[in-house]
Amino acid sequence: MHMNIVSVKITLKCIAVLVIYSVFSLNTNGQDSRATLFNANWKFHKGDVPQGEKAATSDNIWRTLDLPHDWSIEGPFSDEWASGTGYLPAGIGWYRKTFPLSTDQLGKNIYLYFDGVYKNSEVWINEHYLGKRPNGYASYYYDITKYLNQRGTNLVSVKVDHTDFADSRWYSGSGINRNVYLIATEPVHIPLWGVAFTTPTVSAETASANVVVGIKNTSKSIADVRVVSELIDANGKVVAQAESKAQAAPDKTNEAKLSFMVNKPSLWSVENPALYKLRTTLFVNSKKTDIVTEQVGFRNFRFDADKGFFLNDQNIKLKGLCIHDDAGALGSAVPKDVWERRLKTLKAMGCNSIRMSHNPHQDYLYDLCDQLGLLVQDEAFDEWEIGKNKWIKGWNVGTPGKDGYSKYFKEWADQDLRDMILRNRNRTCIIMWSIGNEIDYPNDPYTHEVLNTGRNPQIYGKGYQAGNPPASRMGEIAAHLVQVVKQYDTTRPVTAALAGVVMSNFTTYPDALDLVGYNYQEYRYSDDHKQYPKRIIYGSENGKSYDAWTAVEDNEHISAQYLWTGIDFIGEARVWPVRGSGAGLVDLAGFPKPEYFYRKSLWTKEPTVYLAVSKISGERRGRGAGWAESHWTWTNADSVNVLCYTNTEEAELFLNGKSLGRKLLKDAHQKVIVWKTVYRPGELTVRGYTQGKEAGIYTIKTAGEATTLKTVSDKTILTGDQVAHIEIDVIDPAGILVASAENEIEIRIEGPGKLIGLESGNLASHEDYKSNKRKAFHGKLLAYVQTIKPGPVKVTISSPGLKTSTIELTGK
Repeated sequence: MHMNIVSVKITLKCIAVLVIYSVFSLNTNGQDSRATLFNANWKFHKGDVPQGEKAATSDNIWRTLDLPHDWSIEGPFSDEWASGTGYLPAGIGWYRKTFPLSTDQLGKNIYLYFDGVYKNSEVWINEHYLGKRPNGYASYYYDITKYLNQRGTNLVSVKVDHTDFADSRWYSGSGINRNVYLIATEPVHIPLWGVAFTTPTVSAETASANVVVGIKNTSKSIADVRVVSELIDANGKVVAQAESKAQAAPDKTNEAKLSFMVNKPSLWSVENPALYKLRTTLFVNSKKTDIVTEQVGFRNFRFDADKGFFLNDQNIKLKGLCIHDDAGALGSAVPKDVWERRLKTLKAMGCNSIRMSHNPHQDYLYDLCDQLGLLVQDEAFDEWEIGKNKWIKGWNVGTPGKDGYSKYFKEWADQDLRDMILRNRNRTCIIMWSIGNEIDYPNDPYTHEVLNTGRNPQIYGKGYQAGNPPASRMGEIAAHLVQVVKQYDTTRPVTAALAGVVMSNFTTYPDALDLVGYNYQEYRYSDDHKQYPKRIIYGSENGKSYDAWTAVEDNEHISAQYLWTGIDFIGEARVWPVRGSGAGLVDLAGFPKPEYFYRKSLWTKEPTVYLAVSKISGERRGRGAGWAESHWTWTNADSVNVLCYTNTEEAELFLNGKSLGRKLLKDAHQKVIVWKTVYRPGELTVRGYTQGKEAGIYTIKTAGEATTLKTVSDKTILTGDQVAHIEIDVIDPAGILVASAENEIEIRIEGPGKLIGLESGNLASHEDYKSNKRKAFHGKLLAYVQTIKPGPVKVTISSPGLKTSTIELTGK
């Protein structure tokens, strides 16, 4: 059913809060007191092990490691593997861990919770088979209570089967690559994902809230239960409270419903992501038995077919970016600190929304979006009942494979979709659920006769393919998936990202959705808005051209664009030796590319002035997908274009103090001011002016010979197992970055710390990601250093012929 206006006045945050807030650091925000991180001291074996779940099977020679763990990123890279997943190996792996119950866990219900395992995980506890979960991105849990040894040791075993290595269009990693938790509860308790928080009305003056609390009784007798929910503001003050009484029958899950009002709520927004704590306490026969605390927020939003998107009744454009799970050298086992640095970098550019492409992501990533003020599209699937093309020898090269989630879709899609929503339904940041990405990519796999006519920019094969499944099938599946979503959450609209709108318009697929995302089809915006006036259209995936942005900026009815992509990622690679996608605005190390600053000049009001240079001969030497570089070290007499990315009214360029002219931004093609000149060594400076006053300045200088390693750490005191990002620049005697430097750099660690990765951003490098040495790329390198336990950590950074640098870190 079409909806002219999708109005959602609600606030949410994650029920998986049982496990979630800032578990990588002791600076927790709302972490459920029942959850214990279960990541330490696992045994791992790469390869199949007959009867690996049996206690009698020795694991003495297995590797000991801490989770999360991704064995694929350990390599080696080889063209025998698939380009789609970055030419890295997959296979089968086993994990085991022995543990006793702690004193406070004895006699309680114990749940084993996995935030995600890629993929086909099978789990045993003390040789008892618990089950299998094919989806590598699903969060799930098992009740292991009745199989536990209360006073002895226990053995948990996990088999991970990623044999079909070419099963994805991007890098997925392999293994238990997300957090694992043990959760202990009393027999009568709030079940996992058992609190639902909604806010039917929200304004600056007042807000109403409803809380539905599940009550699970695993005991043998009826329990008299009292449920109390308290809303606590940022100052620790209880601003609202409600309670409900009920009887909990044994072996059943009951519900308690509560509601309250809040006067003058602090509204969550992009600029001010105000959050509250919702503390729900369970009293059984007058005894306090359970507490669940999670973060929630108040905001209202709506989508309008004519006016776009409104947050807290303010009309805003969604300046979105798509992201994948991996972080280069760290694979898909990425610490929270790494994503925090990345998201802060993206938000500083003007990004206000993230599309979780094309699957549910790590639990803490949603925490960060809540806390940083980033609106989220949460996405479930990249394919449905039939497999898409998975490229093995390079994107659109050779014969693709068809392995993937499709083989599990019929049996598991409903549960996977349900669990995604239950896990995340209380997230304030989430504003839409996506049931699919590019399911309608023409002829991959669905087809329609219309493909013989008209304009079809995205198509696999030529025209209508009679042997492919009919496009009409997508409408049937979409209607069912939307129904599943609405069973568990009616507060957010349901969407999907359509690649073949020309084909889908002849089906009921768009009609099944509340919001219709268009991938790379800006040219259809105006005509489709006229033809389908009640359809809410937005850009769900877009290129980075200026025209793609003006299609949003200049059309009131288009609320969003989501650029492909925010960050470079492994996989979806061209032919060997390139092993990843350079489509990001920042590279694998999180270093911004010149395109980042162009986007910042378009998306922010903060005065931005930046220079990039390209040879007029057209050489494309930029990092990743970039074609211009921000340095002033070229060959004497080279003809160059000097590009100024700015949002100031005018800019003036100076070469060695001599003006090369002052130009108005309004006269610049696609808002890029360009000067053509001939390279001369020295200093290139641009000054930006607004209303005649200088608003910004940017300078690049010619670099000399590399002599020194400049190192900066984003933190020197690390709590728990936090990660320090050490940026390493190869510089000349004047401190200027030598952008051509490719020196091999070595990292040595002394003290209770470890090097967990080195990343240069070079998509063609096949260096060992687990080595302590790596070549700089464009003069830069990033080292990830993690503390193991309290104490001083000395990091020595060296390279032959360059001055060594040291950094002192302290673990607390």
